[in-house]
Amino acid sequence: MFGLNKTTKKFLDLKGKVAIVTGAGRGMGRTHALTLAQAGAKVVVSDISLENCQKVVEEIKKEHGEAIAVKCDISLKADIDNVVKVTLEKFAKIDILVNNAGIFPFQPFLEMKEQDFEKVINVNLKGYFLMSQACAKEIAKNPLNANGQRGSIVNISSIAALVGFAGLAHYCASKGGIMAMTRALALELAPLGIRVNDINPGAVDTPGASNTSMTEEQRKAMLAPIPLKRQGKDQEISNAVLFLASDESSYMTGSVMVVDGGWVIG
Repeated sequence: MFGLNKTTKKFLDLKGKVAIVTGAGRGMGRTHALTLAQAGAKVVVSDISLENCQKVVEEIKKEHGEAIAVKCDISLKADIDNVVKVTLEKFAKIDILVNNAGIFPFQPFLEMKEQDFEKVINVNLKGYFLMSQACAKEIAKNPLNANGQRGSIVNISSIAALVGFAGLAHYCASKGGIMAMTRALALELAPLGIRVNDINPGAVDTPGASNTSMTEEQRKAMLAPIPLKRQGKDQEISNAVLFLASDESSYMTGSVMVVDGGWVIG
């Protein structure tokens, strides 16, 4: 597979852990799933495309990892309940949730319809709320570890929570909501031994980003303020996911980790 060297793999050990990754059929979600599996976790690969999920599961199994594929539209509570049900039937518990699924259709604000705004909020924000709630109820049943903790939720937000982007009013609103919700959940779930942290990626080269209606001018404008002068790689975000999912980040909750090549300080 790819990603972790032997030293890192030993240091960030998820052996015996069960992780659910949403939006894991391609792009960053796929890399998150592969990385967690390489670190020893049993992974539930979830996405709206079951075919894509199954391809990721096969990649994991080729490297002797353990994973299952479950179709899920995170804007639908019934789908989320099913993911949790199937996970418990197969693996008996949940330790880690990576909320990664998201959409970002570019639309001018003055042309944006109510249903366009609602669709993005339903997937990007409501979906995170529903998935976190369903999984937290199960994570809270785990025994306490040596650090007095039971599990970890990692939310993937965006630097769109910190800076504005033309044509993405709905997306920026949803990502700002994720960041704020992360802090609220961290406070409420800490007494249950559940940590909740947030990663704000910058411009990352993924299939989803490549297949948007973004023009070449918009792409150049996106890269211009990045001090490191390039887009990020999936693996660079997945490394942060692995750290926050592992016990090596045991004193972090409610944190916002910005992984953006220096964009927001530029």
